[in-house]
Amino acid sequence: MKYKRILLKLSGEALMGSRQYGIDPARLEDYAQDIKKITELDVEVAIVIGGGNIFRGVAGASNGMDRVQADHMGMLATVINGLALQSALEDAGVETRLQSAIKINEVAEPFIRRRAIRHLEKGRVVIFGGGTGNPYFTTDSAAVLRAIEIEADVILKGTRVDGIYTSDPEKDSKAVKFDNISFDDVLQRGLKVMDTTAFTLSQENKLPIIVFDMNKKENLLKVVLGENIGTTVDL
Repeated sequence: MKYKRILLKLSGEALMGSRQYGIDPARLEDYAQDIKKITELDVEVAIVIGGGNIFRGVAGASNGMDRVQADHMGMLATVINGLALQSALEDAGVETRLQSAIKINEVAEPFIRRRAIRHLEKGRVVIFGGGTGNPYFTTDSAAVLRAIEIEADVILKGTRVDGIYTSDPEKDSKAVKFDNISFDDVLQRGLKVMDTTAFTLSQENKLPIIVFDMNKKENLLKVVLGENIGTTVDL
């Protein structure tokens, strides 16, 4: 295996599948099977999921809602998605633990770094919900923070596109895909990989990011095996 311990970042929108909102059980099942395949190879897996399929704090604030309140609603949405993914993984026979940055002891463990690492060492998939536990921080920032804390080898950002392009490939047919690109080049070109806070934190801690199409079967396995899938961002 190229990577022993990974942090997989999924957007909440990815869980919608073909739906307009909410959670698509078929998409969850597909993700669970893909994750199961890499756990069977003894790869340690941590996951951070967004909440955009249920509620986005920024969107709520733009409509006049108090930003702090809106962000807390978004954090709760990530816990709901975490519970859904936990259920799908356990249905697939994968042992999991859900840890939340917001205390909800009835449904999730509190985030404790040493406990999370111990779960990973025992082969359990650890899902981190509740973002960072603070408003004004995205789940991208939560993903990078947790990856650093658990000493992950890489962040795998699963999206609906197969990497980073010179422009939006869904809008520009002439967009060119990068196989590898440096952190500095991403910033100089103004490319959107993660929000600035998350991206800078990853750069400062020399934590590589791989952006790939999570919706293509076995892409996750191929990335972990070291195949040239998606785009790698590193120093």
